[in-house]
Amino acid sequence: MDPVPRATPDDTNPLRRLSLDDLRLRTSMKWRTYPDDVLPLWVAEMDVPLAVPVAEAITNAVALGDTGYPAGTAYARALADFARARWDWEGLVVERTAIVPDVMLGIVEVLKLLTGPGDAVVVNCPVYPPFYQFVTHMDRRVVEAPLGETGRIDFASLERAFRHAVADGGRAAYLLCSPHNPTGTVHDADELSAVAALADRYGVRVVADEIHAPVVALDAGFVPYLSVPGAESGLSLMSASKAWNLAGLKAALAVAGPAAADELARIPEEVSHGPSHLGIIAHTAALRDGGDWLDAVRAGVDDNRRLLAGLLAERLPGVRYRPAAGTYLAWLDCRPLGLGNDPAAAFLERGRVALSPGAGFGTGGAGHVRLNLATSPELLTEAVRRMAVALT
Repeated sequence: MDPVPRATPDDTNPLRRLSLDDLRLRTSMKWRTYPDDVLPLWVAEMDVPLAVPVAEAITNAVALGDTGYPAGTAYARALADFARARWDWEGLVVERTAIVPDVMLGIVEVLKLLTGPGDAVVVNCPVYPPFYQFVTHMDRRVVEAPLGETGRIDFASLERAFRHAVADGGRAAYLLCSPHNPTGTVHDADELSAVAALADRYGVRVVADEIHAPVVALDAGFVPYLSVPGAESGLSLMSASKAWNLAGLKAALAVAGPAAADELARIPEEVSHGPSHLGIIAHTAALRDGGDWLDAVRAGVDDNRRLLAGLLAERLPGVRYRPAAGTYLAWLDCRPLGLGNDPAAAFLERGRVALSPGAGFGTGGAGHVRLNLATSPELLTEAVRRMAVALT
C-alpha cells in the first residue's frame, strides 16, 4: 500500500485537524476493531477533536470532582433552546421529556410503554441494524416497510406494513429513522404529516429516532416529527451524541408530544440513573455553545459528499451513490461491481478499508456498503483509492 496522506491542520474544518497518527492513538471501537493497516470508515464515530466548549465543560467538572449522579433539566432546556433556534420549533416542552441512557435504550423503554411481547414494530428498510437487534431482543416482531427507489418513504409500502402490523388486533409502533440511516434522507414536513395521518388511521404509535437531526447539509432544514400536524401522540428520542461525537459520554432525551405525556411519565424512575452525569454535562454544553463547531463540521461533510461523488465517478464509476442531505454517512450501491452480497468483505480483504456491510441493514441492503464521511478529505481520497485497488 502507498503511504496514507496526512491531514493538513485547518482551524476552520474539524475534519482536517487530526492526522492518521493522532487518530490511531484512540482506543474506541472505530480505531481498535481492525489492524493498523486498515482504514476504518465504518462505525459512526467522527475523526474530529472535541468541540472546545464541550472539552471545557468536562474538564471543569472533573476539576470539581463533579462526577456523581445526574439530576435536573439542564439538558432538556438546552435542547429546547437549540430546537427553537435551529428548527424554529417551540413545541419541545421540558416537562414532557425524560433523560435516558442513550437513544437505543430510550427507544426500548418507550416501546415497552406502547407495545407488548409479540407486538409489531414497523421499520423502513434498509435501516440502522440495531433497530432489528433491540426490537427482537425485547420480544417484539419487526415488520419491514421498504423504502422507495429514491430512498424516501414509500407510503404504499408503509400502509401495507401498518395493516399487517395490526391485523391480529395487537398494538403496533412505527420506529421512524429521521434523518434516515443509512440513506441520509431528510424527511420533509409533507412526508412527516402523511406519516402522522397514516399512523392515526391504523392506530400505530410513532417513535422517531432523531439522533442525526443536527447533522444536515448547510442548505437543508430538519423537521422534527413532533412539530407536524397530527403527531401529538408521537414520541421522539434525541441526543447530541452523533453531531458532537459524544457516543462515549452517554446521554439522551425522550420527548413526548402532548398526547403522549402521561405515557412518558410512566418510564421507571431507575431509567434516569442510566445516563452519565458527565455525558449530560457534555451534551448540554454542545447544544448551548457548540453551534459554530457544528456548522464547521456540517460544511466539512458537505465538502466530503461532493468529494466522494467525484472520486467514485473517477475511480469506481460502477458504484451508485446519491448524495443526501442528512447524516455523515454515505450509502453506496455496489451491485454493479459483481462483488456479491457483501462487497464490504472484498474491500476489507483486498483494499484494507473497513466499511459497514449492507446486508445487516435488512431487506434491500445486500450488495451495498455504508461509508462514514466524517473524516479528512485525505483519508476519504485514500479510502476510495484502496477500494478501486480491491477490484484489480
